[in-house]
Amino acid sequence: MKAVDEFGDRLAAAGWVSDLLVAGSLATGDYVPGVSDLDLVAIVPAEPGPARIARAHAGVDPTLNLGCVYVVADRLADPAAEHPTWTHGRLVRRILSGVTRAELVRHGYPVFGRPPAQLLPPMTGDDIRAAARAELTGYWAWAARRPWIFLDPALADLSLTSMARGRHALRHGTLLTKSRAVEAAAAPPWLVAQLRARRRGTPAHSPRLRTAWLAWRDARRTVTAARRPAT
Repeated sequence: MKAVDEFGDRLAAAGWVSDLLVAGSLATGDYVPGVSDLDLVAIVPAEPGPARIARAHAGVDPTLNLGCVYVVADRLADPAAEHPTWTHGRLVRRILSGVTRAELVRHGYPVFGRPPAQLLPPMTGDDIRAAARAELTGYWAWAARRPWIFLDPALADLSLTSMARGRHALRHGTLLTKSRAVEAAAAPPWLVAQLRARRRGTPAHSPRLRTAWLAWRDARRTVTAARRPAT
């Protein structure tokens, strides 16, 4: 993709990034222009300061939602380590999640530098199940205790697809794309049709309260199931 290649050229020329990797929907072949984020992972020898990261992202079209996690090489093996992460125009600290690691190992590729399989260990089906369970019992358990946040239509959509992806990962030990997750969402046919339209970039209005309640109920049920001991 041209924007990713241009960003890669910028980082390669700057000389402080050793590898730039593609994860997310672009890696899995599910990228939808104007809808999907661009999820990148940069491997660096030392943690860059906020000003250096901001300069790297200056001038990048904000509508691309190009985000990047900057991972110091000697912290890559630590799944609990937090890394500077540029997302939606601001800098935060986040872990490199197990799901992102699975996307990289199973589907990711380098913009420049080494392929993900040379940097990360293999991800087995049980590893993917563990990563999905961690997300469901971590952030989504927190969200399920706060039903009012599901009134945000974007979060409600994200929850419905994330729960479908989580259930699939727990059941099969494989990753499910967001587009396929729409079809597996625990929602009535009218809402699945509206989710499908929005995933394709077509505006579709869903009743806010009804959608929020459906998404919250689904999140509660899926989180509860994820907390049960694996059999």
